[in-house]
Amino acid sequence: MIDLVDLIYEAAFVPIRWYSVLQEACDLSASASAQLFFFNETTPPRGVTLENMKALFDKFITGDMWKFSDSVQKTCALQPASFIPVDDYMSAEEIARDPARVMLREFGIGAHLCSAIAMPTGELATFVFQKWMKDGTYRQKEIAQLDALRPHLARASLVAGRLHLERAEATTSALELMGLPAAVLSTNGRVIAANSYLERMDAALLPVAHGGLAIADRDANRLFQEAVTRMQNETAVGSIPVPAIGGKAAFVVHLLPLRRAAHDIFGGADTLIIATPITPTALVPSASLLNALFDLTPTETRVAADLASGLTLTECASKNGVTTKTARTYLERIFRKTGARKQSQLVAMLKTVQPLVTPPAD
Repeated sequence: MIDLVDLIYEAAFVPIRWYSVLQEACDLSASASAQLFFFNETTPPRGVTLENMKALFDKFITGDMWKFSDSVQKTCALQPASFIPVDDYMSAEEIARDPARVMLREFGIGAHLCSAIAMPTGELATFVFQKWMKDGTYRQKEIAQLDALRPHLARASLVAGRLHLERAEATTSALELMGLPAAVLSTNGRVIAANSYLERMDAALLPVAHGGLAIADRDANRLFQEAVTRMQNETAVGSIPVPAIGGKAAFVVHLLPLRRAAHDIFGGADTLIIATPITPTALVPSASLLNALFDLTPTETRVAADLASGLTLTECASKNGVTTKTARTYLERIFRKTGARKQSQLVAMLKTVQPLVTPPAD
């Protein structure tokens, strides 16, 4: 699994590696094929697929079929916080009439497993896995294998989407092509290179001694410094919200490890940091961003949203039909994922993602 995680982060900068990522993920989940799609509000989808579905994939994204696919519309609407059997959320009539599903059934494809990952930039990255009809439905163990990969797929797809699935050839060009403030750091946190977008954020992102970088907000900087020093550990916080500083809009700092070929592309750097504005759209409402930013489950997202709206923990528990003890357990999980230490700090942090809308039940 560790090798696959490294491969996922390599694929962010070397798109040809997505084929290996999808194939290994298929092997883990006993899938026939898999795809990565990027959707936005203005242009047709783009993405990658395994070779066995290439002809169908091209037909799907180059025509209008994706616009009339109930599977696509359902996945984009649900934006599930984990991998789900999408057929569980569709009627038999929707499955029967979906033009994409008709085409896939003729090819021998049956069950679908999908997850949609909301990007802070307003795009939606969607991973789709399919089984052959003869192999039946997905088992819980197979779904759990993919869910374990989802946080890594989320951060890697953010970069892949910004680079438009083009290979990053050199440090300077890659950082500029992302169109977002970005820098690469050594293991000890020294800035090796930064782009012009990041240099213009000098009120919020500050140079410090020994070539390091700091965030002007104290709490965000604590999380950032801890994450930089723990990037070799999977438990490190990968996304850090930063409140408005100096009249500028709030943003989120993402940290991604640079692995394998990506490590070489960036001149031996070990960590990429990207600062993204929080940009809810009709496709990606703000509640979905909570999950994308912090890997929160739907229940954890509801608890976080309720707390940010002003409810006490007891009121939050009552609203969600659980005991206060259970709600406190959810709160502790949220603390671990966001890096917050107390409830007031968590609420202040989450209010950078406004307006918060409570997501639907699991």
